[in-house]
Amino acid sequence: MKDNFPIEIIKRNNPSFPERLARIPSCPPQIFFKGKINPPKNSVAIVGTRRATEHGIKAAHKIAKDLAYHNVAIISGLAIGIDTAAHKGALDGGGITWAVLACGLNNIYPSVNSSLARDILSNNGCLVSEYPPKTPSYPNQFLARNRIISGLSKAVIVIEAPRESGALATAKFAIEQGKDVFVISGPFGAPTFEGSWELIRNGATPVFNTKELLEHLGITQTSAQKTININMLNSNEQLVINTLKNSSKALMVDKIVAITKLMPQDVNIALSGLMFNDYIQEINGAYQISSEIYFV
Repeated sequence: MKDNFPIEIIKRNNPSFPERLARIPSCPPQIFFKGKINPPKNSVAIVGTRRATEHGIKAAHKIAKDLAYHNVAIISGLAIGIDTAAHKGALDGGGITWAVLACGLNNIYPSVNSSLARDILSNNGCLVSEYPPKTPSYPNQFLARNRIISGLSKAVIVIEAPRESGALATAKFAIEQGKDVFVISGPFGAPTFEGSWELIRNGATPVFNTKELLEHLGITQTSAQKTININMLNSNEQLVINTLKNSSKALMVDKIVAITKLMPQDVNIALSGLMFNDYIQEINGAYQISSEIYFV
């Protein structure tokens, strides 16, 4: 990858070495990097499957964008799927994002994300690897790099993870490092969220919207009225939000299904998407339009 950023090296005993990473048990003796090596105080990892659904992609992008707006740096692995959505969300939110690679920094993998890597560097971000330049991407290195993703972060957010997912390894490293693990719960029965549900059963914290996540992280959210253009939503989300808008009270899922005539799974997916964007809220199992929403 051609850019104007040299590959630099920093030793663990250097005062400028990322402090959070230096504290993990398996910290590498040195790391190679491009860009700015001084991470913000608040940084979280966002990870998930390469075979992400539209639901997972939207959630990763939305959460990363909102966190970036609140000066939280986003750490991820530059893989396709959830990683890519998280990096792009951070950039769209005007924030900083770091990518941890499992290869040398002159050999971006996957190559399709070379332009994304350049965007990260151009927006005060950083590319990091424990491997020297020209090191190829070997399978075992992807597992090892996950400890660095969690090591650089204050907490780890798992967006969408099937039972066999590197995101689960990142969560395991985070737990070993004493970090909090948050999980976005996906649509009922979706196989790409089976690993996510297992994490919740084992004690990870489920979160249902960005506001809740910011509260868990101890970050104050600036309250502001949100505008929503219904035409920008997909057809199912439009049906659901119009149903809630036209109702004088909060509605249970079965009532929304009856009114919209959508399949229950489609209603649940639409509700999840609307909640991720804080357009609606859930109270005692019923759903209503969020009080700060303004329709345009």
